[in-house]
Amino acid sequence: MTASSQRVADLLAQLDLEVLEDRLFRGSSRDLGGRSVFGGQVAGQALVAATRTVSPGQLCHSLHGYFLRPGDMAKSIVYEVDNIREGRSFAARRVQAIQHGRPIFSMLASFHVPECGYVHQSEMPDVAPPETLASHDELRHEWVDALDRVPESLREAVGREIAIDMRPVSPWNMLAPDKREPRQYVWFRAKDRLPDDQALHRAVLTYASDFNLLTTAQLPHGVSFFTPGMQMASIDHALWFHGDVRVDDWLLYAMESPGAQDARGLSRGLIFTRDGRLVASVAQEGLIRQRET
Repeated sequence: MTASSQRVADLLAQLDLEVLEDRLFRGSSRDLGGRSVFGGQVAGQALVAATRTVSPGQLCHSLHGYFLRPGDMAKSIVYEVDNIREGRSFAARRVQAIQHGRPIFSMLASFHVPECGYVHQSEMPDVAPPETLASHDELRHEWVDALDRVPESLREAVGREIAIDMRPVSPWNMLAPDKREPRQYVWFRAKDRLPDDQALHRAVLTYASDFNLLTTAQLPHGVSFFTPGMQMASIDHALWFHGDVRVDDWLLYAMESPGAQDARGLSRGLIFTRDGRLVASVAQEGLIRQRET
C-alpha cells in the first residue's frame, strides 16, 4: 500500500464509527498539525453518525454545525443522534459531539429522497486544470525548505500528509503570506479510490470542505495560521449538497470572503465537478484573532 493509499484508508477508518448503543457512536481523531481536532473531521464524523440513523435512500442535502469547544486529539469523541423529524421524503437529525462530558460540536442535518425538479446553477470559473498545477504537499515542502532555521515543530506541522490531494490555482505561501483579493480556487480529490457509496462520498466532502475556507478570509490581510499571535478557529459550518458527487474525481473549490469584522471572517464556496456541474455550496464563519506576542 502506498503512503497516499494509507492516508485514505486511515480517513475511511476514522469515518467508520464504532456503534456504542442505539443512536450513539464513537470516533477517533488524527493529528493534522493543528492545536486541536480538525473541524472537518468532526463534521464528517457527525454526518456519518446521522446518516446511520435514517432510512435507506435518504441522503443528506444540507447540514449546519457549530464548533463549540476545541476537540482533544488524545481522546475519542462520542456522537449522540436525536431523531427530530421522520417524514416520507425528508428526515432531520440533531447530532452532539461530546468530549469530557461536554459538547464540542452541534449539528442539524436534513436528509431527502432524491427526486426530479427544476435545475439551474452558477457557472464554473475558467481556471487552469489540476494536471498543470503543483500539489499543496509539494508546495509546503518547498516553502519550508526556502526558510532558514525552521523549528522542527513547524516543519512537522507543515509537513503532515493528509488524504486529500489539493492543488491551488494561485498558490499562497502560508509561511510568507502576501496580501491579495479574498478569493481563491483549489482543485481537490481523495488520493485513492473510494467505495461506491454516495453517503460516504458526502461525508468525505464534508471533511474536505473545511480546508482552505477560513484561509480565504485572511488573504487581504497578509496573515496566516502561522503568523505569531494568530488564533484561528471555525465557528460554524454550513454545507448544501446539490447532487451526487465523487470525491475521488477532481473537484474545483471556488472560495471567496465577502467580509471580516469583530475578529470574525465569513467565507463561502462553490464546489464543481470537472465538467462544470455544481455539486455543493459551503459557508463558514471563523475566528481570526490577532493577539500581542
